[in-house]
Amino acid sequence: MTASKAGLETAQMAQVPMTIEGSSVLHNMARFRWTAWRALPEAERKAVAEEAAAALAPAEEAGKSAIYSVLGHKADLMLVHFRDSFDELKSAELRSHSLRLHAFIEPTTSYLSVIELGLYDSSVKLYRSLAERGIEPHTPEWAREVEDNMNRQREAMRTRLYPKIPAARYLCFYPMDRKRGEDKNWYRLPIEERQRQMAEHGEVGRRYAGKVQQIITGSIGFDDWEWGVDLFADDPLIFKKLIYEMRFDEVSAVYAAFGTFYIGVRCPAAKLGELLSGKLPQ
Repeated sequence: MTASKAGLETAQMAQVPMTIEGSSVLHNMARFRWTAWRALPEAERKAVAEEAAAALAPAEEAGKSAIYSVLGHKADLMLVHFRDSFDELKSAELRSHSLRLHAFIEPTTSYLSVIELGLYDSSVKLYRSLAERGIEPHTPEWAREVEDNMNRQREAMRTRLYPKIPAARYLCFYPMDRKRGEDKNWYRLPIEERQRQMAEHGEVGRRYAGKVQQIITGSIGFDDWEWGVDLFADDPLIFKKLIYEMRFDEVSAVYAAFGTFYIGVRCPAAKLGELLSGKLPQ
């Protein structure tokens, strides 16, 4: 292939990478009204905690909900829900609002997103193949081939698109963007350059396989940032090491912007009463 032909095909390639989506995800962060809680008789506190634990337990056992005790001043509690749709997320939220415990909870923030797998490698390979065959982007034939590809990817990656919430003791959650400033704008880079940088970025994450589980969610159009990142591990120091090493990747060093970080300790539903009595469940 000549340089001029390769350049023409690159120019004809679509620039938006394919993505496939799975579970709908909601993070709810809240403060707990400790003074009002402690004013309740002990028997009533116990009954309220048991009601909440019983309501959360089925979803927790199914890997669809989890509660965390947040370190620091940003929140006391973080409740995470994985569901198959936004309707199911809203139903879970409404059920939690109906509990007597909700009277002692003051929301601080929330984050809405869907599990997203970006298909940069597949996109570049497919777009290049279509360009070589003279199929222009967004024509009916182009759209059919793209959808066929995504359907195959959805089937192959179903377990990653609809995972259970990992049972790890610690959770690190943060939102992030790609920069769109005057000097650096991720979205103005050619798709092949974005593919290269994301491949380099992924190599760092793979070195931490078995130590941390990462779940990326997309939130463009749903929340204030573009992605949410959940890291699950039994050793919180891994969060620092992984994120610090990734800072040196070009994609992070040049194009990444990060939001507020939340670190939570997992609290099993059955031990919610212990947490609300001021004891950290083991």
